[in-house]
Amino acid sequence: ANILKSRPPNNRDPRPEEVRACLPYLFRQIELVNPQLILCVGRIAAQTLLETDTSIGKLRGQLLNTMLKAIGLKREQVFIANILKSRPPNNRDPKPEEVRACLPYLFRQIELVNPQLLLCVGRIAAQTLLETDTPIGKLRGQLHRIAGNRPMIVTYHPAYLLRSPGEKRKSWADLLLALRTFESLGAQT
Repeated sequence: ANILKSRPPNNRDPRPEEVRACLPYLFRQIELVNPQLILCVGRIAAQTLLETDTSIGKLRGQLLNTMLKAIGLKREQVFIANILKSRPPNNRDPKPEEVRACLPYLFRQIELVNPQLLLCVGRIAAQTLLETDTPIGKLRGQLHRIAGNRPMIVTYHPAYLLRSPGEKRKSWADLLLALRTFESLGAQT
């Protein structure tokens, strides 16, 4: 079934307009990238391209790039996807119905990108993909498998690490676990 053309029985598309409008772009973007070694899954996309230029947006992106570089990965080797394809009002946590509306697109992105490893950053992404309410502190530091038995490592989101720099050492341990897992798959950075 073509996920872009799927509609509920009443032929009314329940997805917000901003999600429907961005779907062709999301899948065209996947077609333009080289095969990715790692797919990094976060909570939600930046509200606008300008938001990524704000100081906090830049810091989050720079920290993620630094984390990836520390384990020998170039940003070009990582495809970033998000649980939600648009930002909820007032930056609130996603509602269950919003997650349900967007999750099929994330799994389709995972299928199309076909990453060797998933790096899941943040509580919402981790709890959503693992279908649990277990705190992220108990989910990180171990290998999980999702989406057709794909390996996934959970770590803290860069925004959390900026607020709680003492947790960076735990994220470093998670990145080393991701690297060991990645290397055990025969992947070459």
